[in-house]
Amino acid sequence: MLLSLALIFILGLILSGLFHRIRLPGLLGMMMTGIILGPFGLNAISSDIMHLSADLREIALIVILLRAGLSLDLDDLKIVGRPAVLLSFLPATLEMLAIIILAPWLFGIGYLEAALMGSVVAAVSPAVVVPRMISLMEYGYGQDKRIPTLIMAGSSLDDVYVIVWFSVFLGMLQGQGFEAAQWLRVPFAIVFGFLAGLVISRWLIAFFQRIHIRDTVKVLILLSISFVLVSLEDLLPSVIPFSGLLAVMTLGGGILKYYPILAKRIMGKFGKIWVAAEILLFVLVGTAVNLSVLAEASMLSLVLLLGALSFRIIGVFLSLYKTALLPKEKLFCAIAYLPKATVQAAIGTIPLTLGLASGQIILSVAVLSIMVAAPLGAIGIDKTFEHLLSHPQDSA
Repeated sequence: MLLSLALIFILGLILSGLFHRIRLPGLLGMMMTGIILGPFGLNAISSDIMHLSADLREIALIVILLRAGLSLDLDDLKIVGRPAVLLSFLPATLEMLAIIILAPWLFGIGYLEAALMGSVVAAVSPAVVVPRMISLMEYGYGQDKRIPTLIMAGSSLDDVYVIVWFSVFLGMLQGQGFEAAQWLRVPFAIVFGFLAGLVISRWLIAFFQRIHIRDTVKVLILLSISFVLVSLEDLLPSVIPFSGLLAVMTLGGGILKYYPILAKRIMGKFGKIWVAAEILLFVLVGTAVNLSVLAEASMLSLVLLLGALSFRIIGVFLSLYKTALLPKEKLFCAIAYLPKATVQAAIGTIPLTLGLASGQIILSVAVLSIMVAAPLGAIGIDKTFEHLLSHPQDSA
């Protein structure tokens, strides 16, 4: 395991640096590391790490969402309220509808199988989007209209929405039928996740103000509580619908709102943790990419993906209708909503593992979506933000 970790970090850093040198996002180099070292490449990563891959990716995602929360001003979130809510479901809904319409025509599968495929593909990747939005906030781009806050909040809720639909469609394909209660889980999961994060943040602040401990210990406490919150999402589904990842982000946001001095101090420490977590996350995402499956993905899969992304872009523009954003700022939001990686890597193999007839084509489209949409969105954000977003210096 130690040798595998050494290979992951050393090769991940080397390829990330090389991609930066040719002006491409470093995450592409990290994903390439996973493809090279993973089970579909040299198979040089320990089976112990591969068994823990899903958990390690979740830990890395928790780190970035905590970091996002510590940058997320809840008062700003109230201001961007309506478009943020629409961005959390409308682009994903239109993308799923596009796949439901196109997939049966292109591949001859049923509408329910197409719906399952849509729920796998439709999620945006906070792991790609959130670090870039935090960077934009630090440098002041788009801050006058709170665009990074808008995108961070919407993209994080988008995952909750899509994963619930995945569970619904998977259950229907397995003969469990459709229950309206499953759909009602979405708003309840969001509300309870938000409230839990806010309440725990207030309790933690009171604890930190009474008991003096080092900031490093506070970071460990925050991480531990975040792990518990995400675990509760799996432990409480039959009792209380609960979004653990949203609770984690709200926990960070609550600390920023009620104890901003602490939030600014520990933000730097989470930034350092993210250096390692980012490599681990994207390398492990890369290990899920089977190039032979990708080779089997036909031009029809690419047509499907491009059609789905087109509907997603329409959904973003509809979500931002009648807002103060300029056309170029709306275009940036649409670009920022393209990346796919973490959810597709996590659930793309499930239909095939369960023996569903459409499992192979769903996996092929999921892998293609990672390889196309992740670099497309990441490069798009990195190359356009200076041209499409305002900066405080612009008005100076």
